[in-house]
This record gives sequence, structure tokens and C-alpha cells, in this order.
Amino acid sequence: MGIFSNRRKSRVVNIGGVLVGGDNPVVIQSMTNTKTADVAATVSQIHSLEKAGCQIVRSTVPDIESAKAFSEIKKQISIPLVADIHFDHKLAIAAIENGADKIRINPGNIGSADRVRAVVDCAKERNIPIRIGVNSGSLERDILEKYGSVTAEGLCESALINASMIEDMGYDNIVLSLKSSDVLMCSEAHRLIADKCDYPIHVGITEAGSIKSGNIKSAVGLSLILSQGIGDTIRVSLTGDPVEEIYSAKAILRTLGLYKGGIEVVSCPTCGRTNIDLEDLVSRVEKLVLSYDLDIKLAVMGCVVNGPGEAREADLGVCGGRGEALLIRGSDVIKKVPESQVFEELKYILDNWEELYGSKVS
Repeated sequence: MGIFSNRRKSRVVNIGGVLVGGDNPVVIQSMTNTKTADVAATVSQIHSLEKAGCQIVRSTVPDIESAKAFSEIKKQISIPLVADIHFDHKLAIAAIENGADKIRINPGNIGSADRVRAVVDCAKERNIPIRIGVNSGSLERDILEKYGSVTAEGLCESALINASMIEDMGYDNIVLSLKSSDVLMCSEAHRLIADKCDYPIHVGITEAGSIKSGNIKSAVGLSLILSQGIGDTIRVSLTGDPVEEIYSAKAILRTLGLYKGGIEVVSCPTCGRTNIDLEDLVSRVEKLVLSYDLDIKLAVMGCVVNGPGEAREADLGVCGGRGEALLIRGSDVIKKVPESQVFEELKYILDNWEELYGSKVS
């Protein structure tokens, strides 16, 4: 059962054919780290993100070459492409003209109201959403002076002021995001804004860190926010390969009951009773399952203490012994195999799952 019985009611926004907000599932996003003007490299990375389960992708537009690249990139990908804009309103307009499905701006660093209006008018002409991105590192000076430092109240106020400015320009196709690397501040900012507007909210912990530390910080922060019923799209911000962000986002959402699909792998922490190389097996299995569209739970356990019980609770289980393992489904032992054959036997079962057990796919 999911945690969204208390889900915040937001309006629905269409981002290149992907609906966010309302009763739609939380959408997984990421951002390319290639040079956007390098079309081949950017498209290649987006394809990897798509394969991993990314549903919306964002690319930075630091120059006119990057803006113009959007038209060619769009021809070669299947998911919506968002333009990330800072400082130069002309780049926002160029990205929109070259097919961006949404733009992300911080109105505070775009410049004058006339420049913001030019961007809004262009987005309105094509009916593409504007994501107002407010970060703790780029709050307006007057808000910083009002609160004395970066605060949750300041983040909330900045987002609402900027949204109101765009509304006053005659446009309300808006998504909000309020991000900070401070987990508790970020959670509080979302709590404050949740009932002050009905715009969809993109959630994430910005500058979370490396794959190891960033995953921990993101899991804690996003769980605090999502458990309040807040969040329509999600990004896990990690230093490194953005594909890792997708795996992490899926794991967080699946743990909270907000994502269905793909094979969930559970494994024991190992102890002195473990007599197979469980760490290596689990590592290989986690990579293996990424290529299957099965909606099942796979338990990989190291000994006979908890192994049989966990296997019975899963759709398929491995129960390690001394240099061997049992493959279990429900209360039935499918086969006992030497340790060296466990991986290949699992692969065979997954390859033939529908034929063996029916079509439990996502």
C-alpha cells in the first residue's frame, strides 16, 4: 500500500505528453551532464536514461549552440526534453523555439520583468510549462535580508512571489521546485508551500553528494517530503553518472509504495553463517534484473536461517548453503544447484518467467 492517501491535490500539467500532478504517478526525472551542444553524446546519454526508466530529462542551455541542439536531440529521443536556463532570457526563448517541452528558470536571475515577460509570452504561445526553480544558493537579496539567511520560509516566499509574477503576466502553466542541500530545511519549505498553491511540485535534495552519501541524504529527504503527500516529479541529484539517479529514484519510490514495475531485489546483510559469496552474487543479480520488465520480488539470502522464510514471501528466492543454494518459489524448492550455477539458473528462470509462471509483468 502506498503512502499517498493524504496526497496533496495539485493541478495537472502536460510536459511533452507526460502528465504530472493530480492523481498521476510520481514521475522520475534526471539531467544530462554532457555538453548539450554535443548532440551525439547527449542523445546517447538520454537513451541510457530512458532505458533505465527516466521519464523526463533536462539539459542545460548555457549558450545558443546548446539551444539550437534541442531540435536535433528531440528527433532522436522518446521522452520530454526540458531546457535548464539561467541568466539569459534569449536562451530560454531559443530553446523554446527549438522544441523544448518545458523550461526551467529562476526568474530572479533572468533579469528585468520585461525579460521574464518575453520568456513567458514565448512559452504561452506554445503552451509549454515553466518550472520555477528556487534554490537555497540563489535566493533574492531582499528575501535573504528579510530572514537574515537562507530559510524554509524564504524558499517558500520566493517561489510564491515568482509564481505570482508569472500569473500576473497571464500564464499559469507552472511547476514549482524548492531545493536545498539542507534536508530538514527542504522538507519544511515543502510543508509550508503545500497548501498555499495547487501547482505540481518537483522534489529533490539539491547538491546531495556522491552516489554513496547522496543516496542516503536523498532517501531521507525525499521520504520526509513524499510522506507528507507532496511531490509530483522527483530527481535524485548525484555526482556522477545520471543513470544512477534513476535507479535510486525507483528504489526510493518503490520502498514507499509509489512505484510499481521492475524486479525488487532483497538480500540479507550476511553473517558468519554465510557460506556462499553473497556479495558478488547480489551485485551481479542487481545488474541482471535491470533488463527485465517483470514486476516481482526476488530474495537472495545467504543461509538457511531466514532464507526459506524470505523466499516464501518473495516471488522467487535463493537460499544459500555450503557451496550450494536452493532455488525456492513459495513453499516449493525448485532446484538445488552448486554455487557456481546459481546465477545462470536465475537468469534462465527470469528469461522464461512467463512460460514457467505466467505473465506477472509490470
